Amino acid sequence: MKSLLEEEGYIEIKNRLQNLTENNARVWGKMDLGQMVTHCQFPLKIGIENKPIKPKWNPFMRFFKKMLYSDRPWRKGLPTAPQLRITDSRDFLKEKATLEELVDAFYKLNDRGHWNPHPLFGSFTKEQWGMMEYKHLDHHFRQFGA
Repeated sequence: MKSLLEEEGYIEIKNRLQNLTENNARVWGKMDLGQMVTHCQFPLKIGIENKPIKPKWNPFMRFFKKMLYSDRPWRKGLPTAPQLRITDSRDFLKEKATLEELVDAFYKLNDRGHWNPHPLFGSFTKEQWGMMEYKHLDHHFRQFGA
């Protein structure tokens, strides 16, 4: 599984992000392009901020946790957590630039020693954080043919 904390995954994601334009059409889902690049910022911010929080553990989440960093691609049309849904109009170019900054900032965390738990899924290793972030971006970039 590729990782956003490893050079190969990082370069691939950066290239795919740079190739996203207003001409990319949605292949599935409800978000438009501006909403998607805004939505993709949230998981990166969680990893970057690394705030010490007590996870809001739901036993149901344990079934999804391994899916977050496995080699198997996510299926189309998975539901989005309500707090991560973007429903208002967003400036694609502005949000794309913010996402690019966050991708860069996350990649630079490769030497971070301590990773706090994810607020919904609990503890991850550094490797799992990198794979999860890569996989989330890969999923949404495929959503728009990138």
